[in-house]
Amino acid sequence: MKKLVRITTVPISLEKLLEGQLGYMKKHYKVIAVSSEAEKMESLSTREQVQTFTVDFTRKITPLKDLKALLKLYKFFKREKPFIVHTHTPKAGTIGMLAAKLAGVPHRLHTVAGLPLLEAQGAKRLLLDTVEKTTYGCASKVYPNSFGLSNIIEENGYTKPEKLKVIGNGSSNGIDTRYFDPEMFDDNQRRELRSDHHIGADDLVFIFVGRLVKDKGINELIVAFDLLYKGHPHIKLLLVGSKENDLDPLLPETEVMIDTHEGIIAVGFKQDVRPYFSMADVLAFPTYREGFPNVVMQAGAMGLPSIVTDINGCNEIIKDGVNGVIIQPKNEEQLLMAMQLMIQDPTKRGYMKTHCRPMIEKNYQRSVIWKALLEEYKALENV
Repeated sequence: MKKLVRITTVPISLEKLLEGQLGYMKKHYKVIAVSSEAEKMESLSTREQVQTFTVDFTRKITPLKDLKALLKLYKFFKREKPFIVHTHTPKAGTIGMLAAKLAGVPHRLHTVAGLPLLEAQGAKRLLLDTVEKTTYGCASKVYPNSFGLSNIIEENGYTKPEKLKVIGNGSSNGIDTRYFDPEMFDDNQRRELRSDHHIGADDLVFIFVGRLVKDKGINELIVAFDLLYKGHPHIKLLLVGSKENDLDPLLPETEVMIDTHEGIIAVGFKQDVRPYFSMADVLAFPTYREGFPNVVMQAGAMGLPSIVTDINGCNEIIKDGVNGVIIQPKNEEQLLMAMQLMIQDPTKRGYMKTHCRPMIEKNYQRSVIWKALLEEYKALENV
């Protein structure tokens, strides 16, 4: 059986962003999962019943550690001789593709799920542009996980257009709509969940799920919510996710507001976000950049209309006025107006709600994405 190596920078990406894929692909290939954090990789190996290999990737620029990781991966590829190496996330992509190229791996695939460099400037942007081009140059195929992202890559000249392909309708993994199903929570459960978090039965709840960082638009979200709350004390903002102060800190005043505002409920990172979606009414997701956001698909599958920014991925899942509202990034005024619409026009909000789950079911079922990716792998056997 041919060997397929899947690589991410940290194990949580294998566990969450690619959930279920390893098990699906191991019916067709000998799957080897590669990431950092040995203890978590051991747990992954036991749970998924696949071989694992640990490499000490970092998410920051660490030249010495990166060189060590490159050498370790190179030796691993020379020993294992995989048919396909498929990388995800920036650091794993750069080191994985370079090591695979040097080791002579025949098929080197890289999925792009976002471009952090789009927010960089000056020398840092120049460096990140060079790294991106190096990654794509070493890859034999590049899979942007949205059509908008594919356009950005082509416009910036990061690689040749013939190397690019979007799998299915976009997304790295699709969504399991049997798992993200609002019918799993009845009215009594929702009332109890709301009560546990001091949310009234008639409160309108905005929810954000993801990392609480500047690039996700949290500073703007907090400002907009606070302004709205003064005139609408029956609304709540539920924040599900952890901060990353070392990588992308929030403004100090935002941190204070999150900790002290009576309308804001911050619950931290949660493995299972479904109960929180079930007690919410609207997803507020004013992010600056994305690849193809799982959170927006999850919210839609759970029947929540979304407020998203006009960026790749988000503007492919959401159709403005149909299953959500699209605003410009970094625009507090538009965000406030969109949130106000959700509060003041329950008929419009209800209309959008009826379209949310059907649109996700039609376009982003997980099984469809897996099958399309497998077909891509199988086509390589005839190259």
